[in-house]
Amino acid sequence: MHQVLSGLIDLELQPGREATLTQQLYGELRKVMLDGTLAPGRRLPSSRELARQLRVSRNTVSGVIDQLAMEGFLDVAQGRRPVVASAKPKLLRGGAVAPDASRNIRLSRWAKSLQKLYWPAMDERTRPLQPCVADIREFPHELWARYLRRAARMAPLRGAQALNRPQLQAALLRYLVEHRGVRAGPRQVFVMPSAQAAIELVARVVLDAGDLAWLESPGYIGARAAFEAAGARVSGVALDGSGLAIKGRSDRPRLIFVMPVNRRHELLAFSGAAGAVIIEDDYDSEFHYDGRPVAALQGLDEAARVFYVGTFSKSTFPDIRLGYVVVPEGYVETFERAQRHAGKLAAVPLQDALAGFIEDGHFAAHVRRMNRLYRDRRDHLVRALTEAAGDLLSVASPSGGMQLLAYLGKGVDDCDVAARLNRAGVSARPLSRFFVGGKADHGLYLGFAAWTIEEIDAGADIIGDVVRRLK
Repeated sequence: MHQVLSGLIDLELQPGREATLTQQLYGELRKVMLDGTLAPGRRLPSSRELARQLRVSRNTVSGVIDQLAMEGFLDVAQGRRPVVASAKPKLLRGGAVAPDASRNIRLSRWAKSLQKLYWPAMDERTRPLQPCVADIREFPHELWARYLRRAARMAPLRGAQALNRPQLQAALLRYLVEHRGVRAGPRQVFVMPSAQAAIELVARVVLDAGDLAWLESPGYIGARAAFEAAGARVSGVALDGSGLAIKGRSDRPRLIFVMPVNRRHELLAFSGAAGAVIIEDDYDSEFHYDGRPVAALQGLDEAARVFYVGTFSKSTFPDIRLGYVVVPEGYVETFERAQRHAGKLAAVPLQDALAGFIEDGHFAAHVRRMNRLYRDRRDHLVRALTEAAGDLLSVASPSGGMQLLAYLGKGVDDCDVAARLNRAGVSARPLSRFFVGGKADHGLYLGFAAWTIEEIDAGADIIGDVVRRLK
């Protein structure tokens, strides 16, 4: 809607646009002051009058005026209408930033390397069949909110706050011992803002510049970024049916990064002989559908060389931004200092809420329910893809986790297919982008955990249509 402010300016505010009315009003007023339509010294109507003319709340107008005053566009004083400042803010003098100004920015080698890494963008709009996403609709939000409220009420009574809340350390350890076969003491459990934060801190503690780090290929790109940030040389190691194909390798790494593996004793023996530590990333191990889950490598580690990393954002919902790492006993004191120095700390109320949620059995109950639901969704996605795409996709049904891999035919570019699917409303990640050196296979990572049967069917139909058009 167009509005003329007391003959001063013509503004257009449109309710229902993606930008809020506050954002629209801020942008319009800022623009007319920058281009001189509202000259220095001009008085604006009072906030009450401005709100009346624009048909918006007075709070909206007051917030915009306060923001523009803080930025130096307006002069305000008690009992006086806002006045356009006599000079534009210093940061805005001279007009727009030159198009080639970015050439003067100096980046570190690590920052430059990030530009070459494939790291899927964070999208607020999750879309079928996005992988690695839990179903937020199935989480008991009201129950969780009670634990958050209780933790917030207890804040004045906490006194000194530990970096890692003992109640959560103990509750989490009991769960990991029972369900994952982890062996450790509570002090070895470190609570982090995310699993990525845990991986980064392990890398900083054990790696020096020039050290060799092994990464599964295909593997987790976040681990590669963390190792390169520590100055390490990253080498991709191919996978076979049992995990890392380490037989015949002559290089000796300082660190080995793995997901859950079957070739456990061989890997532990190799790491001991090489003097290497292992990061075991068990990010979605709670979800297992066929047979018995593989126990954690950490539980078999007699030499205390395995760092066991996990996260709650996959087993609960993404807004619970907590990860953890179980640290070998010999590293505990160093890790305590490193955690504080690096600032990788988790909010205390969130830790306390999660401790209660686990202790009272709600976390385990939620995981059990999701296992049944996700297994049915996995099976349905396999069937739906087979029906929709036929032999154009080779679908691998995983025994656990939250995603599956659909291999494409020879010569098909999975990046191109993923881009086409993205435009059609389906989220997929190209397999080839997760390889570290060497020859890459082509396929699509597709999630099934977060999607209903109807959403899976719709996504599979789009995939079938896209791959058939490739002929």
